[in-house]
Amino acid sequence: MFNYYIKLAVLSIRRNPVLSALMVAAIAVGIGAFMTMLTLYHTMSGNPIWWKNDVLYVVGVDTWDPAQPYFEDRPELPPEQMTYRDAKALHESGIPTHKTYTFRVAGVIEPANKDVAPFIEMGRMATSDFFAMFDVPFEYGAAWDARADQTDEFVTVLSKETNDKVFAGENSVGQTIRIDSRDYTVVGVLDEWNPYPKFYDPTTGAFRDSEPFYLPAQLYETLQPQRGGSTNCWKMVNIADFDAFNNSECAWLQYWVQLDTPDQQARYRDFLSAYLQEQAELGRSARPNQILMATPAEWMEIQEVVGDDNRVLVGLSALFLIVCLLNTVGLLLAKFLGRAGEISVRRALGASRLQVFRQQLVECGCIGLLGGVFGLGLSALGLLAVKGMYRYDGRLMMDGEMLMVAFATAVLASIAAGLWPAWQICRVPPAGYLKTQ
Repeated sequence: MFNYYIKLAVLSIRRNPVLSALMVAAIAVGIGAFMTMLTLYHTMSGNPIWWKNDVLYVVGVDTWDPAQPYFEDRPELPPEQMTYRDAKALHESGIPTHKTYTFRVAGVIEPANKDVAPFIEMGRMATSDFFAMFDVPFEYGAAWDARADQTDEFVTVLSKETNDKVFAGENSVGQTIRIDSRDYTVVGVLDEWNPYPKFYDPTTGAFRDSEPFYLPAQLYETLQPQRGGSTNCWKMVNIADFDAFNNSECAWLQYWVQLDTPDQQARYRDFLSAYLQEQAELGRSARPNQILMATPAEWMEIQEVVGDDNRVLVGLSALFLIVCLLNTVGLLLAKFLGRAGEISVRRALGASRLQVFRQQLVECGCIGLLGGVFGLGLSALGLLAVKGMYRYDGRLMMDGEMLMVAFATAVLASIAAGLWPAWQICRVPPAGYLKTQ
């Protein structure tokens, strides 16, 4: 019976193409606007490492200016980044399962292949635990071993994109790549890995791609590289003096730990409080109660990755979809009433009201499906417009979940719009129309 309803729906849509096209267009425009805003919100609000949300923590300690808090509107929070001296001190703790301090650095990659011109990239320095903590996938090789976190070893991990560009996608493990006029041995090549939002460092752009190369943080003092990202200081410091800068109160790197058990988490909180108390006794501007241990989800909320304006836009687009559906209700009512004679004949031949009602809803579903298809095209154009308007340089596209939501919304919304028109046509007495047939 359902196949029969589908056949009748197709014939009805083809019989009145102009009215059908208007209904499809109304649904497509509404779905296009709604899914554009919903996809934007979904991309911004997602947690790309949700399965470890209860064991990963970004760490912050408050050694900021005693005269004023770092966040004026949220004085209970420490700075969003950490000083180098604090990160090195905290890294001595053996409580976490994994731990890393991490920051961005600039580097010029000089491919051995003369056909590929040198290019500047913003890479990342971290400890080897970075890859284990964040479940970073590898296509070839692995992260450098713990020895490279203790002694200077000139090794690197490349992103898949960099490996494709420099080594034509081949297994480059064991080969040499030149970065900033220094040779590094490739120990690993990542598989596709672009977490959005970039939870581990939203301060440099929550929707930027992950870095093209990674170096051991141990090399920082040896290389003295050009750092990337933001730097915030509350005391004057000569940034040209490398050692003075490293020992200053400038906050510029991120610190993450993995604490697998409640006992680890409690002990680490006590460790942080004791550390700040010790720093206060040494004369630093330390507030022992101002510590931060935030999960990735909490961290993205603190960073306001998803703003209130995004939620408002989703609400407005939903209202616009409702307006489009109200227009569709009128068009469906006109279409169904125009077929009152045909439906009356079906009723006279034995079709029940329920059967007629089902047939109309199946037709509404088909119209909604077509509207969803065209709505996806409009959504794609809308997302391109959003990227261009806001100069958004990350990945912004509909994933499988959003595609399913788009089709389900289009079909269910069109069926909902057709409930009242379908019910009205079922209530029309067939006798009056049979006399004219």
